[in-house]
Amino acid sequence: MERINLLQRAKHLLRLYGFFPKKRLGQNFTVNSDILQRLVSYASLTKDDVVLEVGAGFGFLTQLLSSECKKVIAVEVDPQLVSFLRKQLHSLQNVDLIEGDILKVSLPPFNKVVSAPPYSISSPLLFRLLERNFDSAVLILQKEFAERLAASVGSKDYGRLTVTIYYRADVELLDYVPRTMFYPSPDVDSMMVRLKPRAPPFQVDDETIFFELVRALFTQRNKKVRNALIFFLRKREITGKEAVELADSTVYSAKRVRELAPEDFGILTNELLQKL
Repeated sequence: MERINLLQRAKHLLRLYGFFPKKRLGQNFTVNSDILQRLVSYASLTKDDVVLEVGAGFGFLTQLLSSECKKVIAVEVDPQLVSFLRKQLHSLQNVDLIEGDILKVSLPPFNKVVSAPPYSISSPLLFRLLERNFDSAVLILQKEFAERLAASVGSKDYGRLTVTIYYRADVELLDYVPRTMFYPSPDVDSMMVRLKPRAPPFQVDDETIFFELVRALFTQRNKKVRNALIFFLRKREITGKEAVELADSTVYSAKRVRELAPEDFGILTNELLQKL
């Protein structure tokens, strides 16, 4: 019954404000209160928590969060929705509404993230968040993207994203969220995910080179490490014979790129740095 209420409420607000969901902003509103309650409960909120919400939409989640935590920092890029939210949330003293692009705005401190952000910004959003200091994030993400975050070594979903996120955080897949939980329905299903930032689980001598190496090697994920490395080294102006000898001498030269665990990329980075 409650889901019908949120769905009806969303449709009513769209009509009332003459608002059309914008595909370019990934506006698919969560209209299932059970999903929103579960999202909040996975975050284990207390009255000390300051929560960041990305894409406040009609404020359904914002209102739930405000009753559970100390403060909500709600970011919304759409000016039309911001003016609606200002009226809708004005009585909630603990909601700080910020108008702007989450990838560009200046953010005050927060210790948790609870959100169903637009799919199109998932990757840059995670990297932006992981530059910050916070305890945990509970997010609804596109199912395929979520599976790439938590993929096992060698699987079809395993790639650059898996390795780079693993370097910074623990990832847990929580719940499947069907596309019918949103209005308008997106073309894909979703997944609830929890991220907990932590210190890197292995040591690399140069993070910039590590991330470059991971990116370059995964463009040739099915090739042997040796061949992918030759390509990487040539881009760094290490030519012909030297590049071949160096690639041949590395510890994982005979393995396929997709077979390397995140730690192996760390070992490979450190080995290359020593030899160079």
